[in-house]
Amino acid sequence: MEIGAIFDWDGVVIDSSAAHERSWELLAEEKNLPLPADHFKKGFGRKNQFIIPNLLNWTQNTVEIEELSYRKEELYREIIKRDGIDALPGIKELLQFLHSREIPCVVGTSTPRINVETIIDVLGIREFFKDIVSAEDVTHGKPDPEVFLLGAKKIVREPNRCLVFEDAHYGIEAGINGGMKVVAVATTHPIEDLGAAHMQVHRLSDLNYEAMLDLVR
Repeated sequence: MEIGAIFDWDGVVIDSSAAHERSWELLAEEKNLPLPADHFKKGFGRKNQFIIPNLLNWTQNTVEIEELSYRKEELYREIIKRDGIDALPGIKELLQFLHSREIPCVVGTSTPRINVETIIDVLGIREFFKDIVSAEDVTHGKPDPEVFLLGAKKIVREPNRCLVFEDAHYGIEAGINGGMKVVAVATTHPIEDLGAAHMQVHRLSDLNYEAMLDLVR
């Protein structure tokens, strides 16, 4: 069964939304920059390099964008190291199930690699992932499917035989754009807003594994 699994990180493996939102707030305070009230939901799942110039309108200067992005993620990691973080319900069990079926898994995320590397060992789940595709590996962020298509190549699977696990609208769109089957988890958005995905669950612990696999059989 030549099936593969590609996991978004934030909102699928971990719920880091509060830490990410707080890091944007701290950055705005630190740099004395305005922060629109609805910025977080609009930007969730997008790369910082898109959010900073297009959603926040902080700067169009590429050097300044990279500096702000780096500082934002630094603040995020400080919060995680201080407060800790847990895996979302059902993720470890799902990874163990896929491992038992010899279905290779890869991370496909808009998150910087160092953030994933910081957390993956803390959670004790590195053994389940063949590789990580992160923000640094792609030119085009979600909803472009580049990150997921690269993930499929990493695990040597055809896109139409890959399951994508996502929580964000842009990520769901990216998976569909890549010709993959998308399982959406209602971590960030209400389940009724995730209808574009091929399967929706409140949490990964609710998954019917056989029905999930039927999507790509």
